[in-house]
Amino acid sequence: MAVPKCPICHRDALPKAGNPAFPFCSRRCRLVDLGKWLGEEYRVAGDPIEEDEDGPTAPPRTGNREDVH
Repeated sequence: MAVPKCPICHRDALPKAGNPAFPFCSRRCRLVDLGKWLGEEYRVAGDPIEEDEDGPTAPPRTGNREDVH
């Protein structure tokens, strides 16, 4: 079985049972990843948010939940 690699430093990451930082190799790499999310280096793709004078608003929905079966 292949040993998973840390997504930050690419060293071997111990299995979850023996590694509280899994899927990272260490607490340090886990915190580096958190910092990237908080610093907006990572982003989840989606529709742009429109802004008006009252602030950001959610994009309009394209479907009605009642139409989904």
